[in-house]
Amino acid sequence: MSEPIRVLYFAWLRERVGVAQEELALPEGVGTVAALVDYLAARDARHAAAFRDGRTVRCAVNQEFADLSSAVQPGDEVGFFPPVTGG
Repeated sequence: MSEPIRVLYFAWLRERVGVAQEELALPEGVGTVAALVDYLAARDARHAAAFRDGRTVRCAVNQEFADLSSAVQPGDEVGFFPPVTGG
């Protein structure tokens, strides 16, 4: 069996999903961030609410900023967070 991925949720995403992190086996056919988002959103109403508007969610794979086309592999850490502004 392949190594699970760790999914981290920050700020309001954590509140909507109800957990700060979860580990799961990378589902068959999920090889990009976009496919992972689709899989997570289909899991239940809480995940669907968190990912309802993809424009308000950013992500990182292994602590590097990523986009929807970025690859996801077993053992990766994927973090989802709202857009960050500085000042």
